[in-house]
Amino acid sequence: MDILFILIPLSIALSLLILGGLAWAVWRGQFESVDAEGERILAND
Repeated sequence: MDILFILIPLSIALSLLILGGLAWAVWRGQFESVDAEGERILAND
C-alpha cells in the first residue's frame, strides 16, 4: 500500500512531462508540414 504513495505522484509527474514535451513540439512547429519531409525524400536533387 505504501508503494501507491510513490507510484501515483510519479505517474502524474511523468504524464505532465510527456504533455509538456508534446506542447513544446507543437509550439515549436514540429507538426506544421508533416507531408513535406516525405516529398523531400522522393524529390530528385
